[in-house]
Amino acid sequence: MDGISIFTTWDETYIHSRLNDDMTILMERAEGDKKEPYTWVREQGKGRVFYTAYGHDERTWNQPEFQKLVANGVLWAIGDKVAEQVAEFDIPQPQFEDAIIPNYENKDPAPRYQLPLSPEKSMKLVQVPVGFELQLFASEPDIINPMAIAWDDRGRLYAIETADYPNEVRQNGGNDKIKILEDTDGDGKADKITVFADGLNIPTSMVYVNGGILLSMAPDFIFLKDTDGDDKADIRETVITGWGKSDTHAGPSNLKYGFDNKIWGVLGYSGFKGETEGKALSFSQGVYRFSPDGTNLEFLGNTSNNTWGLGFTEDFNTFISTANGQHSAYLAMPNKFVKRPVNGGSVNAVHGIDSHYDMPHLTPFLRQVDWHGSYTAAAGHNFYTARNFPKAYWNRIAFVAEPTGRVLHNAIIEPKGSGFKEKNGFNLLASSDEWFSPVHAEVGPDGAVWIADWYNFIIQHNPTPKGFENGEGNAYINPLRDSKHGRIYRLIYKGGEYKTMNIDPSINKDLVSGLKSDNMFWRMTAQKLIVENNNTSIIEDLLQLIANQSLDEIGLNSPAVHALWTLHGLDALDGSNTKAIDAVIKALKHPAAGVRKSAIRVLPKSEATLLAILNANLINDENLNTRKEALLAIAEMPISADVSGFLLSASQDEKNASDEYLPQALFAAVITHPFAFDASSTALNQIDKVDSLLTLEERVGKSLIEEQYSLDRKSGVPFPPQIAGKEIRIQATISKSDEALEGIIMAQGNKTNGYSLYILNNNIYWLVKQNGKTYQAVFNGKIPDQQFVLNASLENRGKMALSIDDNQVSKSKAAGLFTKDFDQERVRIGHDNMGTSQVGNYKDRFYFNGRINPRSSYLNLKLPIEGDEPETTEPEQGQAQTNNVGSVTIKMGVIAHEMKFDKATFKVKAGQQVTIDFVNNDFMQHNLLVGKSGSLETIGKAADALARDPNGIKMNFVPKIPEIIAATPLVDPEGNESLVFTAPTTPGEYPFLCTVPGHWRIMNGIMIVE
Repeated sequence: MDGISIFTTWDETYIHSRLNDDMTILMERAEGDKKEPYTWVREQGKGRVFYTAYGHDERTWNQPEFQKLVANGVLWAIGDKVAEQVAEFDIPQPQFEDAIIPNYENKDPAPRYQLPLSPEKSMKLVQVPVGFELQLFASEPDIINPMAIAWDDRGRLYAIETADYPNEVRQNGGNDKIKILEDTDGDGKADKITVFADGLNIPTSMVYVNGGILLSMAPDFIFLKDTDGDDKADIRETVITGWGKSDTHAGPSNLKYGFDNKIWGVLGYSGFKGETEGKALSFSQGVYRFSPDGTNLEFLGNTSNNTWGLGFTEDFNTFISTANGQHSAYLAMPNKFVKRPVNGGSVNAVHGIDSHYDMPHLTPFLRQVDWHGSYTAAAGHNFYTARNFPKAYWNRIAFVAEPTGRVLHNAIIEPKGSGFKEKNGFNLLASSDEWFSPVHAEVGPDGAVWIADWYNFIIQHNPTPKGFENGEGNAYINPLRDSKHGRIYRLIYKGGEYKTMNIDPSINKDLVSGLKSDNMFWRMTAQKLIVENNNTSIIEDLLQLIANQSLDEIGLNSPAVHALWTLHGLDALDGSNTKAIDAVIKALKHPAAGVRKSAIRVLPKSEATLLAILNANLINDENLNTRKEALLAIAEMPISADVSGFLLSASQDEKNASDEYLPQALFAAVITHPFAFDASSTALNQIDKVDSLLTLEERVGKSLIEEQYSLDRKSGVPFPPQIAGKEIRIQATISKSDEALEGIIMAQGNKTNGYSLYILNNNIYWLVKQNGKTYQAVFNGKIPDQQFVLNASLENRGKMALSIDDNQVSKSKAAGLFTKDFDQERVRIGHDNMGTSQVGNYKDRFYFNGRINPRSSYLNLKLPIEGDEPETTEPEQGQAQTNNVGSVTIKMGVIAHEMKFDKATFKVKAGQQVTIDFVNNDFMQHNLLVGKSGSLETIGKAADALARDPNGIKMNFVPKIPEIIAATPLVDPEGNESLVFTAPTTPGEYPFLCTVPGHWRIMNGIMIVE
């Protein structure tokens, strides 16, 4: 109790039971004549116990006397010896001063500026797990603001130094560098620093390939190489161009050499717009790969928001971290397998698997614009892929850096069916130094985890705080952004050996040793060197590695996995080497699931491979992740009636039906081999059954005869659907803006063969062109002012119909269904093409000026029911049902980078139909909710609680409470959503708000009902 004086506390009343007789009571709560022990100490064996019942209320913790009590109690409990060690440790006390600092969370007191600490002092404020040790490898002035790190084939560290980031955007030249940092005397610290390349401008990631560095530096990817041995790049070539630079923290990052001998990377919302092999290509926010020479660029899947993390497991599963609220996601399958979704399925290739919102951290002094206390700047998803750490880390824990939280998070990744789930493994390290900014963590050549500490007080990029302006990189300008500090650390587990190795690419023995290494860095390096040098002389050694049936302690045979992909990279599986093919076919029955999976992926897509997969019974593999890979491979095999029966049996397996990803993988295979489903598909035409009650077999069968594609103007239909011989049904939920509706709702094809649904001169046209002839159903009655549902159909034998709100208003007759697919003609939503490439006689493009709600608008394609005979009456003209209740449309946007709606208030009339056309012109996801009068705080608190629910994002962060009148789903950046509801009949003020975590306190307004 030394130094403790009287203090005030706010707490619940506690009554204790079964108290120990040997405790020493330090404080009591008196209530009349009764005294209740509230703080005491006692000794238990060789240990000590300190207990206090105070501290339930946050205000108690703000009392300096209470803080002193807890500190004294902790120091007493740990014992004199440890307390002496704590005293000797001399924990640094950072110094603070006043400065203009964004106060995103409206904290009181407002944040103050902490002065930077030396590396030695900063390290004392970093906590690591018991048994681990943090070691400094390099710091300023040798390295400044390290953005990313990589190693060459000799195990030497390369680091990107970013003085220009984020706002010094230049067309030519720059102040950024790539440095080589070497420890030449073995003391664990860099003592030789070489500038490999300079004059760079905001490079964001790099990978060592082909003897040089491939660098992402928007708008280009450039290749840098030293050819004269002085460790300075004298070759600089542009490999790919077209990467967006509108926002420097939303560009390409995390370049990695993949098992498939491709370069992988991720991208934020700045996007890519360029070409590959002469073909135009554009994409944004997701994961991609390409050949090391820059060819074969392929977009693999979209992510939910800005993205800066990528990692592979040792058996080549791919994981991603996004910056805002989704720190762990899984690439279940490439985009090409989800273009046509199974009934009840998803078109997403990347799926969030994170289980928790809360980010464990050490200090309350966080400065986050949103996702408060969570992951708003997650970076990286590299796994522990060596064997120097405890077994619990091996191929299981991924490291997600979060510089705004000053932590390196342990994301525990565990199997869940054919996919995975993430669990909160707390942190590998965490700091209370407000400058500590881990942005990259990866296993190095020595088996330690290397950490790039950007070391900066100002981390947040945007939104723009009040009173600030954005710079050229779209980050807010702040003189406190630092360009003088930076650190690189190694984290080791004590007692292990941390050695590197040397691989001479000309010596096969060295290469095989590399492939056998227990560190994936060296296995991948050996694989890369063999493939780059086209070293076919090592094939026999590779076959021996593949034939090895052993498993390590966690069920892997990683050398065999790399040997398989090395064969693939050498083109040894193209049919020219039957011995290699035979070895890989045998590997389909390897005891390691990862080997079986890789064998599936590297074999050629041939009839022989298909037969081998069936013979190995991989469709029923006990490992569902491998089973998924078998189905995806079958989807790309030559058409076979024989495999269809196996797929039918698979559709009857409950394990497949209950899995998150297997139904889609199975359907992708069935699309290629549909024969066994023909009978059940036809039967399903006669069944009136709710989709949610369908079996997997029925879901697959129905999906074959009936396809459905969302009419989303932003994402579109990703490929031309096959329409030959299919009935076409379009449903579009339409709402108008301030102008009379006009423009293309949906179109596909051209003036010779095509169809178009559009509005022109207050008429609605359903136009079909077949072999140059025109067929159309036209409605020239009054188009509803409020939101309505428009249906257009082309059915068997050419029956055409137009309906508004289920009321048929026009019909006609075409020659029949289309007889050929429009292979090169994509679906256009909200516009058409130009000239002869458009369907109708209207102006080029003819953009639609209204809203098409993507949640309830779709294109449906269905095989006709045999024997269906349409009516033969002449086309009729109907009348739309109109509603006399008034309506109003409100345009709502977002003030970019400020996390505010662009309207603070708007007015509507009681009982009026309200359409809010919400456009998210911000860089992050938002939603829009309208609540009952006086419900802002209630909805906000419910939103705070939902933010911590693992299912929150699936619920669009919309609480299920009666106070909510209407709500949109999450709206992606540059996305839009129309919210339609009936205004309350009681006049008053009703809140509208965004409930994405951390947003509602700032992002809200008032709907005034008159």
